[in-house]
Amino acid sequence: MKNSQSLKEFKKLNSEQITEKIDQLRKDLFDLRFKQATRQLNETHKFKIIKKQVAQLLTLSKSQSASQTTSD
Repeated sequence: MKNSQSLKEFKKLNSEQITEKIDQLRKDLFDLRFKQATRQLNETHKFKIIKKQVAQLLTLSKSQSASQTTSD
């Protein structure tokens, strides 16, 4: 249920906001990896959530760029 809400929110973003969100999520993923390496991470389930969100955003980004090239 929560993932579908985030996907709906992602669809409302424009391409610039999508790239900013991807960059932010990749930074968060890096921070999680760093915490895991130093044994400070308790919430390992966040890896799966963030990776899924990045994949959804990349898919939206590619579909938006494909629709822009076909409409030009």
